[in-house]
Amino acid sequence: MSRLRVAGISKNFGAIRALEGVSFEVEPGQVLGLMGDNGAGKSTLVKIVAGNYRPSSGDLFVDGAKVDYHKPIDAQREGVEVVYQDLALCDNLSAASNVFLGREPRKNFAGFKIIDYAQMRKRSAELFAQLKSETRPCDLVRKMSGGQRQAVAISRTLLANAKIVMMDEPTAAISVRQVSEVLDLIKRLRDQGLSIILISHRMPDVFAVADNIAVLRRGRLVANKPANQSSPEEVTGLITGAIQAA
Repeated sequence: MSRLRVAGISKNFGAIRALEGVSFEVEPGQVLGLMGDNGAGKSTLVKIVAGNYRPSSGDLFVDGAKVDYHKPIDAQREGVEVVYQDLALCDNLSAASNVFLGREPRKNFAGFKIIDYAQMRKRSAELFAQLKSETRPCDLVRKMSGGQRQAVAISRTLLANAKIVMMDEPTAAISVRQVSEVLDLIKRLRDQGLSIILISHRMPDVFAVADNIAVLRRGRLVANKPANQSSPEEVTGLITGAIQAA
């Protein structure tokens, strides 16, 4: 059974059709590389799966059950998490505080409820170890590398018991060494049985970790195939329109 099934999803904004009849599936423990030029519909599709937008037509299924999201929290309850390009981290806070941001555990102290920082540090350390990251719970985010920042953002999704993680340009604007760290993080998530949708313009990164490649052009899905049956040259042709479909 597929973890996520997108069935005939279309989205209109007035007279503009951003998506038209998009269908694909993502299995547990699988990475789908979602590619396309700016304006191809990638962001709209991500926002529909994440509950930010409702589709004009079509259906979403998680673990075989049809879902109908009215807001992002509905998607989060189904195990859908998004790691956006800006990561939405607070630079002045520690790694542990960022992992638990908005979900801080509390304990009783002299009749008052106070934040349980010890529990936050302990659980964060466990999540970083799970990802084999060198990030430490007390490290300030502003002093971290790009790879460490991604580990913090990904740990936040693990804390939420995510089943489907969508990652928006996770390797943009970071060094070659940090790119390698992030790709390793994606592989570890896949190995733990999570379903990953990787949105990226960097084809070498996508082909390094993706099991399947999906390409959008002008709101339509023009390819959805195993990565080992495609190539960067073919994807470039699909994105530009030199190749109509594959």
